[in-house]
Amino acid sequence: MNQHPLLHTLCSVRGIFCLMAAASAGLIAFALYLQHVVGEHPCPLCITQRLFVIAIGVVSFLAAIHNPGQVGRKVWASLALTGSALGGIVAGRHVWIQHLPADQVPACGPSLDYMFQNFPFQKAIQLLFMGDGNCAEIGWTLLGFSIPEWTLLAFTGFAVVSLYQAFRKA
Repeated sequence: MNQHPLLHTLCSVRGIFCLMAAASAGLIAFALYLQHVVGEHPCPLCITQRLFVIAIGVVSFLAAIHNPGQVGRKVWASLALTGSALGGIVAGRHVWIQHLPADQVPACGPSLDYMFQNFPFQKAIQLLFMGDGNCAEIGWTLLGFSIPEWTLLAFTGFAVVSLYQAFRKA
């Protein structure tokens, strides 16, 4: 069976890493649109998820440039998988907070600027990963799913593609 050249390129190791980088860029562009045009301001967990999406995008972009062989492909895919898993954990926590009963939602915390100006770096990062009451608010939705739910789905997709890249034959 003869494959179309464009399809062959997109299904190559380099092509799939390029698609992952493009998907990451698209997710960040959409997040910035929601923030700056729609007015959905990100909470600490949203910012953390963005950082993992950016990390996956950077790793995928570098992997596409490198166009690695079998061992390199496994290394790059493992790095992307790690970012996907960690991002998925953060997104999962965010979804969990959004589904808590109102009386169990954590108190709203200080702003990001305040945290980084007034706490040691490690403490600010720890607070960033914990989330707060602001994280429980559900603003924009699509098909009944919140932004963190869609982001969790994206991290799952990145993880599946990373596993495919790591274990594919060629």
